[in-house]
Amino acid sequence: MNLRYKGKNGVAMKFVQEMISSGTVEAIRKEKGNLKYEYFQSIDDAETVLLIDSWQDQESIDIHHASPMMKTIMDLREKYDLHMSVERYKSDDSMPETDHQFIRK
Repeated sequence: MNLRYKGKNGVAMKFVQEMISSGTVEAIRKEKGNLKYEYFQSIDDAETVLLIDSWQDQESIDIHHASPMMKTIMDLREKYDLHMSVERYKSDDSMPETDHQFIRK
């Protein structure tokens, strides 16, 4: 999933910093089924932070959503008055041969 957090006056980055300093990010990364949990700051909009959040399956997401960490995350979103947009993707590990010529490894 791609989750974009938007706020004002740098609060999206303050949210990320508190997520990290509180140990919440580390705990989420250790959850069974978590494949990726990474934040990125937008070059085009300093008030937007992107979270790439990837899970093994829907069951892993459901367990994460039922965990105590979700209350922490929701409380921090509220504290920093963040607004979100979410895009959900299903991983496709295949890549057509024609695309390999555009990828530098």
